[in-house]
Amino acid sequence: MNSNAGPSGQAAEGRDFYRALVLRRQMILLGLSVALLISLCVDLALGPANYELGQVIRALFLPGAVDDQLRVILWEIRMPVALMALVVGASLSVAGMQMQTILNNPLASPFTLGISAGAGFGAALALAFGVSLFPLAVDYIIPVNAFLMAMLTSLAIYALSLRRGVTSETIVLLGIALVFIFNALMSLIQFFASQQAVAAVVFWTMGSLTKATWPKLWVSLAVLVVAIPLLARRGWSLTAMRLGDAKAESMGVNLRGLRLEALMIVSLLASISVSFVGTIGFIGLVGPHIARMLLGEDQRFLLPGAAISGALILSVGSVLSKMIIPGTVIPIGIVTSIVGIPFFLYLILNRRVATW
Repeated sequence: MNSNAGPSGQAAEGRDFYRALVLRRQMILLGLSVALLISLCVDLALGPANYELGQVIRALFLPGAVDDQLRVILWEIRMPVALMALVVGASLSVAGMQMQTILNNPLASPFTLGISAGAGFGAALALAFGVSLFPLAVDYIIPVNAFLMAMLTSLAIYALSLRRGVTSETIVLLGIALVFIFNALMSLIQFFASQQAVAAVVFWTMGSLTKATWPKLWVSLAVLVVAIPLLARRGWSLTAMRLGDAKAESMGVNLRGLRLEALMIVSLLASISVSFVGTIGFIGLVGPHIARMLLGEDQRFLLPGAAISGALILSVGSVLSKMIIPGTVIPIGIVTSIVGIPFFLYLILNRRVATW
C-alpha cells in the first residue's frame, strides 16, 4: 500500500510543490535583480567618454581609488540619470500592473489610459505659455502642471468607473479618447506657440532622462518607497480581484474602496515619473506582462517582479539610446515606443491574452 495515497501524503506533496514554486519565483527575482545591476553598470559606463566596467565598479565601491574626472562624471552626471531610469521604470511598471489588476484589463497602463498624455498637456501649458495650474509653485511649474493634469485624468477615469454598467473595456476606450483629446490640445498649443516653445514641447513629449538631477531622483524614489508598501499591504485583496468581482466580494474585499486607493497610488507613481522625465510609453504595459509570465498573479512576487522588470526595461532602453548612434543620446521615449509597439500589437492580436 502506498503511504503517500492518503490525505497526509497529498498534503506533503502539496507543501513540497508550494516550496518548489516559491523557490523558483525567488530565483527568478534574484536573476532579474542581477540583470538589473549589470544593466546599471553598463549604463554608467557608456557616454561621450566610455569606460570599462572594471573602472565603473571601482568608482562605485572605491571612489577614492579613481581620478577626480571619472568620479565626477559617474557620480554627478551619469549616476542620477541611470538611477532615475530604474526608479521611473519601476514606478511606471507598478502603476501599469495595478491598473491592469483593478480594471481587469491587460491593455490598461498610464500611457493607454491617457494619464501620460494629460501630464504632457499640463507640461506643454507651462513650456509654451508659462501657465501655472498651481500659482504657489511657479518655481516648479512644469512638473507641478504635469502632476495636476495627470491626477485630474485619473480622477475622471475613476469617476466613470463608478457608473453603473461601465465595463473595463469602456474605461480603456475612454482612456484612448483622452489620449486623442490631449494630443489635439497639444497640437493646438504648438500651433500658437513660438518656434522655441514648440521645440521645447516636442522634446519634452519624447521623454528624456538627461535632465535628471539628484533632487528629482529623491522625490521620485520617495514616492516609490511609500507606494510599494501601501500596495503590498493590500496584496491579498488585489490578488483576490483577479478571481473576479463576485468572488472577491465574497471574500470580504471592499472593491470600490480598494479601486480608489489603488488608483490614487498608481496615479501618483505615474504622474510624478512623467512630470520629471516626460512621456515614456509602454513601460507600464510591457513590464507587468513580463512579470506575470515569469511569476504569476501572486502579488507577493508580482509586485517586486513588476518593479524590477520595469526598471530593467528602462535601464536597457537607456543603454540602447546611447548605442544606436554613437555620440548621440536618443530620447528614451522613442526607444521604449519602438520596443513596446510590437508587444502592444501582440496583446491585441493574441486571443488568449485578449480574453484575460
